[in-house]
Amino acid sequence: MTSTSTEPAAAPVAAAGPAKASGRGPWRLVWDQLWAKGSARFGLITVAVLVLLAVLAGPLSALGGWSPEEFDKRAIDPYLGGVPRGDFGGIGARHWLGVEPVTGRDLFARVLHGGQVSLMIAFIATAVVVIVGTLAGIAAGYFGGRVDALLSRLMDLTMSFPSLIFMIAMMSVAKDVNRILLMTAVIGLFGWPGIARVVRGQTLSLKHREYVEAAKVGGARSWRILTREILPNVSGPIIAYTTLLIPGMIATEAALSYLGVGVRPPTASWGQMIAESIVHYETDPTYFLIPTVFLFVAVLAFTLLGDALRDILDPRGGRS
Repeated sequence: MTSTSTEPAAAPVAAAGPAKASGRGPWRLVWDQLWAKGSARFGLITVAVLVLLAVLAGPLSALGGWSPEEFDKRAIDPYLGGVPRGDFGGIGARHWLGVEPVTGRDLFARVLHGGQVSLMIAFIATAVVVIVGTLAGIAAGYFGGRVDALLSRLMDLTMSFPSLIFMIAMMSVAKDVNRILLMTAVIGLFGWPGIARVVRGQTLSLKHREYVEAAKVGGARSWRILTREILPNVSGPIIAYTTLLIPGMIATEAALSYLGVGVRPPTASWGQMIAESIVHYETDPTYFLIPTVFLFVAVLAFTLLGDALRDILDPRGGRS
């Protein structure tokens, strides 16, 4: 862990001299390196498009002329078990991505609103994980002693717990609650120890640096040292780790919804849509492919972006 500790701060800081000469800050140089990589550029653009589609799900689905819960009985054939009329699941001018079998609900509207739900759960759960993990990691690494021992044992206990089984049990038992809020809380509950360990290791190597010792001698309080000296120097790996967490959160939400303990109809999510499409994949493979492609592209884009950020902000950590 100590071998990677100096790099996160070094990546932006090392370039600070040339950055000042050229009038560009260290984070601008990080952006330039990120944009120079083809895979990172693809991930960045794709993430931006997906987030924009999710944010504008309501206006865009209205532009298509259908709401996600609106049935269109004319788009399905009742004599063939509700199979969509037309080729490729009913894709056409009336329904841009086709319709859902049996119900005739518009897939364009449902996949946009499903992305909104999936990304919202992933982003909020990631925020919970990063905030809790960062606070726990910094506290454990800086204060040491009993605080470190207590938080480290709590990390070990949480990581050794069968989280998927607990998630399924919790989501199955809690029926009359806000499913999105519950999923966010349950996913966040088991995700924080990973980033806490990373931050703890970085903090252990930073707390004995000269500038931290100087701040202590100068009478700075612990809170000021943590926020002004420690946190800025661990921000690089935190940002990289955060970006790599998001695809895992998206996949977790999709898995729980696929298993039937996540988002419930009529609310759409990519995982819930994939679960419903399994029944129809032989008669209407388009219904299965569309949410699957969106899920795959989202996970791929965030993974490529996270890998690039890790290589830039934490190069030794990325190779070890």
